[in-house]
Amino acid sequence: MTNFPRLAALAVTLRGEDVLLARRRNPPDAGLWGFPGGHVETGETALAAASRELLEETGVTATPRHYLDNVDLILRDPDGQLQFHFLLAAVLCDYVSGEPVAADDALDAAWMPISHVLAGAVPLSSHVEDILRQAVSRRQDVRHVRA
Repeated sequence: MTNFPRLAALAVTLRGEDVLLARRRNPPDAGLWGFPGGHVETGETALAAASRELLEETGVTATPRHYLDNVDLILRDPDGQLQFHFLLAAVLCDYVSGEPVAADDALDAAWMPISHVLAGAVPLSSHVEDILRQAVSRRQDVRHVRA
């Protein structure tokens, strides 16, 4: 029997007016675009997992900075049986280097214009728009404080 919930980390990485997204290969979001991420290993922080998963899935290096949000992803089959339960820790990361190349469990990876994503131009995993808005807001708050 599988133990639920599972902890996973999402790397929310912005570069200028773009966001890095990956198209999922595996359920529960196969074929949908979302933030690169995956399971947090035993003894690993979600911050460290976000940057590790980002590198594994896309080849992009980033520095994890802040937790943005936590999201429960709970999916049941038609009979009500639990299929998936993830607690997703969304982590804002500062881009360091690299261009995205899909690897690991990603079908594709790409920088996409934030406005394009928020306009619904690509099929997204749940909560991507909300988390992206939080990341943009957080970045603007940091810029305002530095000014």
